[in-house]
Amino acid sequence: MIRLGALGLGLLFVITVLWGAIQPRDVVPEDPVEKLHKHPEEIAWTHNGPGNLGVLGTFDRKQLQRGFQVYKEICSACHSINRVAFRDLAALGFSEPEVKALAAQYEVPSIDDKTGEPATRKATPADKFPLNYPNEVAARAAQNGAYPPDLSLMTKAREDGTNYVHSLLVGYADAPANWTVPDGLYYNPYFHSLNIAMPPPLAADDQITYADGTKATKDQMARDVSAFLTWTAEPKLEARKETGVAAIIFLLILTGLGYLSYRKVWADIKGKARSNVVDNV
Repeated sequence: MIRLGALGLGLLFVITVLWGAIQPRDVVPEDPVEKLHKHPEEIAWTHNGPGNLGVLGTFDRKQLQRGFQVYKEICSACHSINRVAFRDLAALGFSEPEVKALAAQYEVPSIDDKTGEPATRKATPADKFPLNYPNEVAARAAQNGAYPPDLSLMTKAREDGTNYVHSLLVGYADAPANWTVPDGLYYNPYFHSLNIAMPPPLAADDQITYADGTKATKDQMARDVSAFLTWTAEPKLEARKETGVAAIIFLLILTGLGYLSYRKVWADIKGKARSNVVDNV
């Protein structure tokens, strides 16, 4: 009786599994975010080198200076680059007096020498760009609940960062009919949730006047500031690539010398082996 019961339970289990296997599966509803989300547009950047392969590329200094101008005149109203020191701007081609003048436009936290109370002073080239807000709470209070992140490492914090920043800046659009944008937010298919709190920072062409006379279209401004933010995230990018290329050349030369040494050593050994064979014969 026990065996018959166990057999019945096993048969029931098998029938249940087979029944579940042949039943049509429920249709999984498509995620509207995944359907509407777009991947960043692929752009050829000078720092990525020929073919966007990521090697042998260098920054365009003129573009970096334009990108800094876009950041300073537009983005810095909400976002900081607190990991960048003013003296680092010399790598963009700014002279020492220009760096000092730029630094003097900012106030940084300090301590009053006489009273010991918190105070501020003009920044020097050794200082870093100051934070826009003292803390996250103050930032959200000033931005209606939204938190504007520091942009120093933004292109490293996002997948395909340089292309992402460019696409995000030019990607604002009207939402499709099947998507709802809450009040106070904006539709951007390149943003992870599609709804973004940041208003379009590049609202129109000629929003700024470039010092070098370049036409300030929305796409041009987006490209320039994206390149600049790539530099803030990787200021040693060019040196790292040069070191990598030098290391590869060194390894190739070392490999060649090793192969020649191998041929020389074994040539002598093989020659002696042949002589011994002949002598034995």
